[in-house]
Amino acid sequence: MQLPQRHILSKSTFMYGSQCLKRLWLHKFNPSVRDEEDEAMTALFQSGTDVGLLAQKRYYGGIDASPVDAFHYQQSVVDTANLIARGAKVIYEAAFQFDGVLAAMDIMVKRKDKWYAYEVKSSTSVKEPYLQDAALQYHVITNSGIELEDIFILHLNNKYILNGELDLQQLFSPTSIIEQVRERQESVALKIEELKNMLATKQLPEISVGPHCNIPYSCDFQGYCFKDKKPEILDYGVPSIDKEGIATFLGTLKYPLYFLDFETWCTPIPEQDGQWPYRQMPFQFSLHSQQEEGGAIKHCEYLAENKTTNLLLFVEELLQNIGDNGSILVYNKAFENTRLRELKEQFPQYEQAISILQDRLVDLMTPFRTKQYYLPEMEGSYSIKQVLPALIPDLRYDDLLISEGGEASSAFYNLDKCQDTDSIAEIRTALLNYCQLDTYAMVKILEKLKQV
Repeated sequence: MQLPQRHILSKSTFMYGSQCLKRLWLHKFNPSVRDEEDEAMTALFQSGTDVGLLAQKRYYGGIDASPVDAFHYQQSVVDTANLIARGAKVIYEAAFQFDGVLAAMDIMVKRKDKWYAYEVKSSTSVKEPYLQDAALQYHVITNSGIELEDIFILHLNNKYILNGELDLQQLFSPTSIIEQVRERQESVALKIEELKNMLATKQLPEISVGPHCNIPYSCDFQGYCFKDKKPEILDYGVPSIDKEGIATFLGTLKYPLYFLDFETWCTPIPEQDGQWPYRQMPFQFSLHSQQEEGGAIKHCEYLAENKTTNLLLFVEELLQNIGDNGSILVYNKAFENTRLRELKEQFPQYEQAISILQDRLVDLMTPFRTKQYYLPEMEGSYSIKQVLPALIPDLRYDDLLISEGGEASSAFYNLDKCQDTDSIAEIRTALLNYCQLDTYAMVKILEKLKQV
């Protein structure tokens, strides 16, 4: 079998074009203006790769048809055809090409002379974009002469809790999407023609920025498209201070006050007993406290030695330091409350004590989310990263070595890979400084609210 000509569209570029014609055009003809990939996105891609490789072990005995690099997919198409002709039962990264469109399938399995396709996703459910993605794969595979008995999204099972050895049968959940995919075949064929015609003209589509820039995925050309338009499309509004509403909020607080923040790490694949896919594993807390109004501010903190540290230590340190009464202020209550609920379920001996903590939680985000206190400098956001510099310009996260939650999570998770003692100490200090600023920021923000 001769190598087919290089494809015009692939599964990824089809999805680019389905989201925005301009994104596809820039990817093809002006890729140099693409935004730089951040560390969080790199880690996300790597986790997806790791999940895909693990899923292959669920269907053991397969043959890998993946190309040596992204420029040799036509060889992968030929290799896949040869494997099918020779009677292969399981193929990893099987590649097919039809009418200039390339699609690879993570896992192909033949049972009783019928083919079943599995597309692996590192999420815990079937999402709408996956159906469009799979519909393109089905279009290419079936038009290449392979009849599919069924096609599945193989996603992670968030009900699976690790207890001992990893169970791949339980970790992954296959969900059939054959009916949804078949219903989209006509629209897929029309979209393919539209994208081919656009690429053939080689003219940049005139498309304005809008909600589609982040739906279903964040476009990696936003820096290019937004560079001259941000001031005119973003209205940050005017200052708004609702003194009565703020007074009502402050009236709910009871001394002593505690200001609490958690840091967590998570992975798609559970790594220790009690963990499930994407469970947020607390490893650090910062706690400021004030016994009476106008009183001294005290601080304590906890940082686990490594990611395998027993969560029971986290719970016991927290309960020992947080006191039996008074309001516990957090920023985005849903996060800390969910972590406490999970810890309560894991350690029933502390169920009552943790439940009392949950009842004491107060969300300091509330006055900003409801715009009882709003300044244009917050740029339409009520994130503490925007609220803090707007209210207290001298306190900033960008002066820190670790300045964002994702960075903190990644730094701690990778700490055991670091061999240099000085570097470990530096990272741990940076983690403590970051988390401490989160709770100290809440102290200063509350002072600002009281001044109103």
